[in-house]
Amino acid sequence: MIKSAQHLDTFIQNAFIAAGANKQHAAMAAEALVAADLRGVDSHGIARLGGYIRLWQQARLNMRPNIRVEHETPSTALVNGDLGAGLIVAQKAMDIAIDKANNVGTGWVGVKNSNHFGIAGYHAMKALKHDMIGICMTNTSALVAPTFSSERLLGTNPIAVAIPADKEPPFVMDMATTPAANGKLEVCERQNKDIPEGWAQTKNGDPTTDNRALKNGGAMLPLGSDREHGSHKGYCLGAWVDIFSAVLSGANYGPWVPPFVSFLTPPPNPVGDGIGHFIGAMRIDAFRPANEFKTHMDNWIKTFRQSQHIKGQPTVQIPGDQERIIENERLANGISIHPTIVNELNELSRILHIQQL
Repeated sequence: MIKSAQHLDTFIQNAFIAAGANKQHAAMAAEALVAADLRGVDSHGIARLGGYIRLWQQARLNMRPNIRVEHETPSTALVNGDLGAGLIVAQKAMDIAIDKANNVGTGWVGVKNSNHFGIAGYHAMKALKHDMIGICMTNTSALVAPTFSSERLLGTNPIAVAIPADKEPPFVMDMATTPAANGKLEVCERQNKDIPEGWAQTKNGDPTTDNRALKNGGAMLPLGSDREHGSHKGYCLGAWVDIFSAVLSGANYGPWVPPFVSFLTPPPNPVGDGIGHFIGAMRIDAFRPANEFKTHMDNWIKTFRQSQHIKGQPTVQIPGDQERIIENERLANGISIHPTIVNELNELSRILHIQQL
Protein backbone atom coordinates (compact mmCIF):
# COMPACT_ATOMS: atom_id res chain seq x y z
CA MET A 1 0.00 0.00 0.00
CA ILE A 2 1.28 3.47 -0.92
CA LYS A 3 0.10 6.47 1.10
CA SER A 4 1.03 10.14 1.18
CA ALA A 5 2.95 11.59 4.09
CA GLN A 6 -0.10 13.68 4.98
CA HIS A 7 -2.30 10.58 5.12
CA LEU A 8 0.11 8.85 7.50
CA ASP A 9 0.40 12.00 9.59
CA THR A 10 -3.38 12.20 10.01
CA PHE A 11 -3.67 8.51 10.91
CA ILE A 12 -0.95 8.79 13.57
CA GLN A 13 -2.47 11.94 15.04
CA ASN A 14 -5.87 10.27 15.27
CA ALA A 15 -4.33 7.26 17.01
CA PHE A 16 -2.52 9.36 19.63
CA ILE A 17 -5.60 11.51 20.27
CA ALA A 18 -7.76 8.38 20.65
CA ALA A 19 -5.24 7.16 23.24
CA GLY A 20 -5.59 10.40 25.20
CA ALA A 21 -2.87 12.70 23.85
CA ASN A 22 -3.67 16.36 23.29
CA LYS A 23 -3.63 17.75 19.75
CA GLN A 24 -0.24 19.44 20.10
CA HIS A 25 1.48 16.30 21.32
CA ALA A 26 -0.28 14.14 18.73
CA ALA A 27 0.94 16.45 15.96
CA MET A 28 4.50 16.37 17.32
CA ALA A 29 4.51 12.58 17.52
CA ALA A 30 3.09 12.22 14.02
CA GLU A 31 5.64 14.57 12.49
CA ALA A 32 8.52 12.67 14.09
CA LEU A 33 7.28 9.25 12.92
CA VAL A 34 6.48 10.40 9.39
CA ALA A 35 9.93 12.03 9.16
CA ALA A 36 11.44 8.56 9.63
CA ASP A 37 9.32 7.07 6.84
CA LEU A 38 10.10 9.97 4.52
CA ARG A 39 13.84 9.62 5.13
CA GLY A 40 13.77 5.90 4.39
CA VAL A 41 14.10 4.69 7.98
CA ASP A 42 11.01 2.50 7.69
CA SER A 43 11.81 0.61 10.89
CA HIS A 44 11.26 3.78 12.96
CA GLY A 45 8.24 5.32 11.26
CA ILE A 46 4.58 4.37 11.30
CA ALA A 47 5.65 0.75 11.80
CA ARG A 48 6.44 1.77 15.41
CA LEU A 49 3.01 3.28 16.10
CA GLY A 50 1.51 0.08 17.46
CA GLY A 51 4.39 -0.22 19.91
CA TYR A 52 3.60 3.15 21.50
CA ILE A 53 -0.10 2.29 21.78
CA ARG A 54 0.63 -1.07 23.39
CA LEU A 55 2.93 0.57 25.93
CA TRP A 56 0.16 3.04 26.74
CA GLN A 57 -2.31 0.17 27.17
CA GLN A 58 0.05 -1.33 29.75
CA ALA A 59 0.46 2.00 31.57
CA ARG A 60 4.12 2.12 30.57
CA LEU A 61 3.68 5.28 28.49
CA ASN A 62 1.94 8.46 29.66
CA MET A 63 -0.16 10.17 26.99
CA ARG A 64 -0.56 13.28 29.16
CA PRO A 65 2.97 13.82 30.47
CA ASN A 66 4.03 16.79 32.57
CA ILE A 67 7.38 17.34 30.85
CA ARG A 68 9.39 19.55 33.16
CA VAL A 69 12.84 20.93 33.97
CA GLU A 70 14.05 19.59 37.32
CA HIS A 71 17.42 21.35 37.42
CA GLU A 72 19.19 23.89 35.22
CA THR A 73 22.05 26.31 34.77
CA PRO A 74 22.32 28.96 32.03
CA SER A 75 23.66 26.36 29.58
CA THR A 76 22.31 23.03 30.90
CA ALA A 77 19.08 21.41 32.02
CA LEU A 78 17.78 18.12 33.35
CA VAL A 79 14.35 17.25 31.94
CA ASN A 80 11.92 14.73 33.42
CA GLY A 81 9.81 13.31 30.61
CA ASP A 82 7.14 11.95 32.98
CA LEU A 83 7.14 8.66 31.04
CA GLY A 84 5.90 10.41 27.91
CA ALA A 85 6.61 9.32 24.35
CA GLY A 86 10.19 10.19 23.50
CA LEU A 87 8.89 11.52 20.19
CA ILE A 88 7.50 14.44 22.17
CA VAL A 89 9.90 14.61 25.11
CA ALA A 90 12.99 14.88 22.90
CA GLN A 91 11.46 17.73 20.89
CA LYS A 92 10.74 19.64 24.08
CA ALA A 93 14.31 19.01 25.22
CA MET A 94 15.75 20.31 21.96
CA ASP A 95 13.60 23.44 22.24
CA ILE A 96 15.16 24.03 25.68
CA ALA A 97 18.66 23.42 24.31
CA ILE A 98 18.04 25.90 21.47
CA ASP A 99 16.72 28.54 23.89
CA LYS A 100 19.81 28.17 26.07
CA ALA A 101 22.11 28.31 23.05
CA ASN A 102 20.40 31.52 21.96
CA ASN A 103 21.15 32.99 25.36
CA VAL A 104 24.66 31.74 26.14
CA GLY A 105 26.00 30.08 22.97
CA THR A 106 25.37 26.41 23.76
CA GLY A 107 22.63 24.39 25.38
CA TRP A 108 22.90 20.84 26.77
CA VAL A 109 19.94 18.87 28.04
CA GLY A 110 19.91 15.52 29.79
CA VAL A 111 16.60 13.66 29.78
CA LYS A 112 15.31 10.94 32.07
CA ASN A 113 11.98 9.13 32.42
CA SER A 114 11.37 9.17 28.67
CA ASN A 115 10.65 6.53 26.06
CA HIS A 116 11.60 5.59 22.49
CA PHE A 117 12.04 8.80 20.46
CA GLY A 118 12.05 7.67 16.83
CA ILE A 119 15.05 8.68 14.72
CA ALA A 120 17.75 10.75 16.39
CA GLY A 121 18.38 12.76 13.23
CA TYR A 122 14.92 14.31 13.30
CA HIS A 123 15.57 15.91 16.68
CA ALA A 124 19.10 17.04 15.82
CA MET A 125 17.84 18.70 12.63
CA LYS A 126 15.53 21.01 14.59
CA ALA A 127 18.59 23.14 15.37
CA LEU A 128 19.45 23.78 11.71
CA LYS A 129 16.99 26.61 11.05
CA HIS A 130 18.50 28.52 13.98
CA ASP A 131 22.02 28.46 12.47
CA MET A 132 22.98 25.93 15.11
CA ILE A 133 24.56 22.52 15.19
CA GLY A 134 22.21 19.94 16.70
CA ILE A 135 23.37 16.85 18.58
CA CYS A 136 21.13 14.05 19.79
CA MET A 137 21.68 10.62 21.31
CA THR A 138 19.67 8.09 23.29
CA ASN A 139 20.20 4.80 25.01
CA THR A 140 17.93 1.87 24.22
CA SER A 141 17.16 -1.52 25.71
CA ALA A 142 20.03 -3.98 25.95
CA LEU A 143 20.39 -6.04 22.77
CA VAL A 144 24.12 -5.59 22.13
CA ALA A 145 26.97 -7.64 23.55
CA PRO A 146 30.23 -5.81 24.29
CA THR A 147 33.31 -7.10 22.50
CA PHE A 148 34.23 -10.58 23.81
CA SER A 149 30.90 -10.96 25.68
CA SER A 150 27.81 -13.09 25.02
CA GLU A 151 25.68 -10.98 27.38
CA ARG A 152 23.40 -8.16 26.24
CA LEU A 153 24.46 -5.02 28.08
CA LEU A 154 24.01 -2.09 25.67
CA GLY A 155 21.41 -0.86 23.22
CA THR A 156 21.89 0.16 19.61
CA ASN A 157 22.36 3.64 21.13
CA PRO A 158 22.20 6.02 18.13
CA ILE A 159 24.06 9.30 17.66
CA ALA A 160 22.96 12.14 15.37
CA VAL A 161 24.65 15.40 14.40
CA ALA A 162 23.09 18.00 12.09
CA ILE A 163 25.30 20.80 10.71
CA PRO A 164 23.96 23.62 8.52
CA ALA A 165 25.51 24.76 5.26
CA ASP A 166 24.74 27.69 2.96
CA LYS A 167 23.74 26.69 -0.57
CA GLU A 168 24.44 22.98 -0.04
CA PRO A 169 22.08 20.72 1.92
CA PRO A 170 23.03 20.20 5.57
CA PHE A 171 25.37 17.52 6.83
CA VAL A 172 23.19 15.06 8.79
CA MET A 173 24.81 12.05 10.42
CA ASP A 174 22.33 9.67 12.04
CA MET A 175 23.75 6.28 12.98
CA ALA A 176 23.35 3.44 15.40
CA THR A 177 26.48 2.32 17.25
CA THR A 178 25.84 -1.15 15.82
CA PRO A 179 26.16 -2.32 12.19
CA ALA A 180 22.37 -1.92 11.89
CA ALA A 181 19.45 -0.77 14.00
CA ASN A 182 17.30 -3.47 15.60
CA GLY A 183 14.40 -2.44 13.37
CA LYS A 184 16.37 -3.62 10.33
CA LEU A 185 16.45 -7.13 11.79
CA GLU A 186 12.67 -6.87 12.15
CA VAL A 187 12.40 -5.80 8.49
CA CYS A 188 14.50 -8.84 7.44
CA GLU A 189 12.24 -11.10 9.49
CA ARG A 190 9.09 -9.68 7.88
CA GLN A 191 10.65 -10.20 4.44
CA ASN A 192 11.98 -13.67 5.40
CA LYS A 193 15.55 -12.67 4.52
CA ASP A 194 18.81 -13.59 6.20
CA ILE A 195 20.60 -10.76 7.96
CA PRO A 196 24.09 -9.88 6.72
CA GLU A 197 27.09 -11.40 8.44
CA GLY A 198 28.42 -9.25 11.25
CA TRP A 199 25.07 -7.98 12.52
CA ALA A 200 24.44 -10.52 15.29
CA GLN A 201 25.73 -13.55 17.16
CA THR A 202 24.07 -16.61 18.70
CA LYS A 203 23.56 -16.96 22.45
CA ASN A 204 26.90 -18.80 22.50
CA GLY A 205 28.68 -15.96 20.72
CA ASP A 206 28.94 -17.60 17.29
CA PRO A 207 28.38 -15.60 14.06
CA THR A 208 24.92 -15.97 12.52
CA THR A 209 22.74 -14.73 9.66
CA ASP A 210 19.49 -15.84 11.33
CA ASN A 211 16.99 -12.96 11.34
CA ARG A 212 15.55 -14.43 14.55
CA ALA A 213 18.89 -14.43 16.34
CA LEU A 214 17.72 -12.08 19.07
CA LYS A 215 14.51 -14.02 19.65
CA ASN A 216 16.62 -17.15 20.00
CA GLY A 217 18.72 -15.64 22.77
CA GLY A 218 21.51 -14.12 20.71
CA ALA A 219 22.79 -10.56 20.70
CA MET A 220 23.53 -7.77 18.26
CA LEU A 221 27.17 -6.84 17.71
CA PRO A 222 28.80 -3.44 18.17
CA LEU A 223 29.80 -1.41 15.13
CA GLY A 224 32.80 -3.21 13.65
CA SER A 225 31.31 -6.67 14.35
CA ASP A 226 34.46 -8.29 15.76
CA ARG A 227 37.72 -7.23 17.40
CA GLU A 228 39.74 -7.53 14.17
CA HIS A 229 37.38 -5.08 12.46
CA GLY A 230 37.17 -2.62 15.34
CA SER A 231 34.17 -3.76 17.38
CA HIS A 232 35.86 -2.36 20.47
CA LYS A 233 35.37 1.10 18.93
CA GLY A 234 31.66 0.49 18.36
CA TYR A 235 31.46 -0.78 21.94
CA CYS A 236 33.10 2.43 23.18
CA LEU A 237 30.68 4.59 21.17
CA GLY A 238 27.66 2.72 22.54
CA ALA A 239 29.01 3.01 26.07
CA TRP A 240 29.54 6.76 25.64
CA VAL A 241 25.92 7.22 24.55
CA ASP A 242 24.67 5.12 27.48
CA ILE A 243 26.65 7.16 30.03
CA PHE A 244 25.75 10.58 28.58
CA SER A 245 22.09 9.66 28.08
CA ALA A 246 21.41 7.85 31.33
CA VAL A 247 24.14 7.80 33.96
CA LEU A 248 24.37 11.60 33.60
CA SER A 249 20.60 12.19 33.66
CA GLY A 250 19.43 9.56 36.15
CA ALA A 251 17.70 7.32 33.61
CA ASN A 252 18.16 3.54 33.43
CA TYR A 253 21.40 2.38 31.83
CA GLY A 254 22.96 -0.81 30.51
CA PRO A 255 20.82 -3.92 31.11
CA TRP A 256 18.20 -1.97 33.11
CA VAL A 257 16.88 0.07 30.16
CA PRO A 258 13.19 -0.84 29.67
CA PRO A 259 12.31 -2.52 26.35
CA PHE A 260 10.18 -0.80 23.72
CA VAL A 261 8.16 -3.92 22.98
CA SER A 262 5.22 -4.37 25.34
CA PHE A 263 5.44 -8.17 25.57
CA LEU A 264 8.77 -7.90 27.44
CA THR A 265 8.61 -6.68 31.02
CA PRO A 266 11.08 -4.06 32.24
CA PRO A 267 14.09 -5.45 34.11
CA PRO A 268 13.64 -5.68 37.89
CA ASN A 269 15.34 -3.34 40.36
CA PRO A 270 15.70 -0.34 38.00
CA VAL A 271 18.65 1.97 38.64
CA GLY A 272 16.95 5.08 37.21
CA ASP A 273 13.83 6.49 35.58
CA GLY A 274 12.79 5.36 32.11
CA ILE A 275 14.96 5.83 29.04
CA GLY A 276 17.48 8.66 28.77
CA HIS A 277 18.51 11.09 26.04
CA PHE A 278 21.28 13.66 25.67
CA ILE A 279 20.52 16.62 23.44
CA GLY A 280 22.56 19.67 22.52
CA ALA A 281 22.53 22.80 20.39
CA MET A 282 25.54 24.98 19.57
CA ARG A 283 25.16 28.45 18.08
CA ILE A 284 27.66 28.73 15.25
CA ASP A 285 28.29 32.42 15.84
CA ALA A 286 29.47 31.50 19.33
CA PHE A 287 32.60 30.31 17.48
CA ARG A 288 32.78 32.33 14.25
CA PRO A 289 30.38 34.30 12.00
CA ALA A 290 27.68 31.89 10.80
CA ASN A 291 27.85 33.02 7.16
CA GLU A 292 31.60 32.34 7.04
CA PHE A 293 31.15 28.91 8.59
CA LYS A 294 28.34 27.95 6.21
CA THR A 295 30.36 29.08 3.19
CA HIS A 296 33.20 26.82 4.30
CA MET A 297 30.72 23.98 4.94
CA ASP A 298 29.63 24.35 1.31
CA ASN A 299 33.26 24.04 0.26
CA TRP A 300 33.80 21.04 2.55
CA ILE A 301 30.71 19.28 1.20
CA LYS A 302 31.55 19.92 -2.46
CA THR A 303 35.15 18.81 -1.95
CA PHE A 304 34.09 15.44 -0.56
CA ARG A 305 31.18 14.93 -2.92
CA GLN A 306 33.37 15.63 -5.96
CA SER A 307 36.24 13.44 -4.81
CA GLN A 308 37.57 10.73 -7.12
CA HIS A 309 35.45 7.65 -6.60
CA ILE A 310 36.45 4.05 -7.12
CA LYS A 311 35.66 2.65 -10.56
CA GLY A 312 32.37 0.79 -10.56
CA GLN A 313 31.21 2.43 -7.31
CA PRO A 314 28.74 5.30 -6.80
CA THR A 315 29.97 8.83 -6.34
CA VAL A 316 30.83 9.86 -2.81
CA GLN A 317 27.90 11.03 -0.71
CA ILE A 318 27.72 13.33 2.30
CA PRO A 319 25.91 12.12 5.43
CA GLY A 320 22.25 12.99 4.85
CA ASP A 321 22.38 12.80 1.04
CA GLN A 322 20.74 9.39 0.75
CA GLU A 323 17.95 10.26 3.18
CA ARG A 324 17.30 13.55 1.38
CA ILE A 325 17.05 11.77 -1.99
CA ILE A 326 14.58 9.26 -0.55
CA GLU A 327 12.56 12.03 1.10
CA ASN A 328 12.17 13.95 -2.16
CA GLU A 329 11.08 10.78 -3.96
CA ARG A 330 8.57 9.82 -1.28
CA LEU A 331 7.12 13.31 -1.00
CA ALA A 332 6.45 13.14 -4.73
CA ASN A 333 5.30 9.52 -5.04
CA GLY A 334 4.10 8.45 -1.60
CA ILE A 335 5.35 6.01 1.03
CA SER A 336 5.04 2.26 0.59
CA ILE A 337 3.80 0.44 3.70
CA HIS A 338 4.49 -3.30 4.08
CA PRO A 339 1.26 -5.43 4.08
CA THR A 340 2.09 -6.81 7.53
CA ILE A 341 2.24 -3.27 8.92
CA VAL A 342 -0.97 -2.30 7.12
CA ASN A 343 -2.80 -5.22 8.72
CA GLU A 344 -1.43 -4.33 12.16
CA LEU A 345 -2.42 -0.68 11.77
CA ASN A 346 -5.91 -1.52 10.59
CA GLU A 347 -6.36 -3.77 13.63
CA LEU A 348 -5.12 -0.87 15.73
CA SER A 349 -7.71 1.42 14.14
CA ARG A 350 -10.44 -1.04 15.13
CA ILE A 351 -9.26 -1.04 18.76
CA LEU A 352 -9.00 2.75 18.90
CA HIS A 353 -12.20 3.34 16.88
CA ILE A 354 -10.51 5.49 14.25
CA GLN A 355 -10.62 5.38 10.46
CA GLN A 356 -8.53 2.64 8.87
CA LEU A 357 -5.26 3.41 7.16
